Amino acid sequence: MNICVFGSSSEQIDKIYLESAEHLGKRIAEKGYNLVFGAGKYGIMGASVRGAYNAGGYTIGVTPDFFIDVGVVFDKCSELIVTDTMRERKGIMEDKADAFVICAGGMGTFEEFFEVLTLKQLNRHTKPIIIYNVKGYYNSMLAMLDNAVSEKFMTNACNRLYTIADTEDEVFNQLENYVPFTYNKYGFLKKDGEQNG
Repeated sequence: MNICVFGSSSEQIDKIYLESAEHLGKRIAEKGYNLVFGAGKYGIMGASVRGAYNAGGYTIGVTPDFFIDVGVVFDKCSELIVTDTMRERKGIMEDKADAFVICAGGMGTFEEFFEVLTLKQLNRHTKPIIIYNVKGYYNSMLAMLDNAVSEKFMTNACNRLYTIADTEDEVFNQLENYVPFTYNKYGFLKKDGEQNG
């Protein structure tokens, strides 16, 4: 199984985020899974790949070429895929992955989470999406999603397209016991010949 880990590139964050990501990467490798990540050597990306690498795991890094020029790429990936753009990078990570684990992060991680969630909502994939909610980091985002349901911008079914794990054990339990869930976003449309209200 290829597990894609999305997460921060910041080194300024609380060490608990870095330590939990490094242990997650280690556990991914120990279980015989492969790590797919954004190829960065800093922050949660770097921590997760160090954990996997040190445990002898297979790691697939995907980076736009300009990150190589900046010098932020982990140079010991089992496989390094270089792209022209960030958009292409995300597409390859999504295609390579069998599952997504969303660790704590900022704008880039938010974008990655909402992209794979939107694609799942549109039935473009049925892969597990697990929010690894270390220290309750994502509580406010989850509250925002609940509010979107309350205000009818989303259906409650959207909140079944991902799961929330507070511990590493929960992450792997959800991965290994995953039952695909999809729904028809356009189910409110009537079949030909029926009235739409």
